[in-house]
Amino acid sequence: MEGERLHPSHGGDDTGSGPSTPPIRVRPRHDWFLMVCRGFGVITALAAILCIAVNVLSAVRSFRNGLDIFDGIFRCYAVLIAMFVVVAETEWDFIMKFSKILEYWAGRGMLQIFVAVMTRAYPESFEKHRELFLLQSIASYLLLACGVVYIISGMLCIGVFKRARQKKEVTRDQAIKDLQDLERRREELESLLIVDNA
Repeated sequence: MEGERLHPSHGGDDTGSGPSTPPIRVRPRHDWFLMVCRGFGVITALAAILCIAVNVLSAVRSFRNGLDIFDGIFRCYAVLIAMFVVVAETEWDFIMKFSKILEYWAGRGMLQIFVAVMTRAYPESFEKHRELFLLQSIASYLLLACGVVYIISGMLCIGVFKRARQKKEVTRDQAIKDLQDLERRREELESLLIVDNA
């Protein structure tokens, strides 16, 4: 099997009188493509969390000062959608089951761009809060860049390639687990043979 090393059994007879068989050692192989995808997913989730923080601060300021109730409601919707972006990056099976569109990177990228635009909206309300305006700009443009990358990657079918690699990784992990179970079973049978021959 690709990526694993199996150490063959050495000499010995079936009665257990010969030398014992060395254990099967499996060296797990890391898929660098999937590791890069997971790293990018973490960056995207952090950008969405930053957008959540910015919109929460903006909503609190709008409601507390009574400046613009509609802006506060708008920010609350942005927080909810940004939270959905964060959850989507975890690729939780429960979420993906009910949101098939998020399995496709183009759909995920459009959602991220939508959140970035909502975060960047109404910049004139931050004229007196330069720090919040700077944080808003960083969060929105960072998530916007992630969304663009997702859309381009989706057009190149990289998402389909990733899902295929994930299925292969799951199959390989299951094969490793089966080998380990067989090794434990073999050791149990050898110990029984030794007891019977004693």
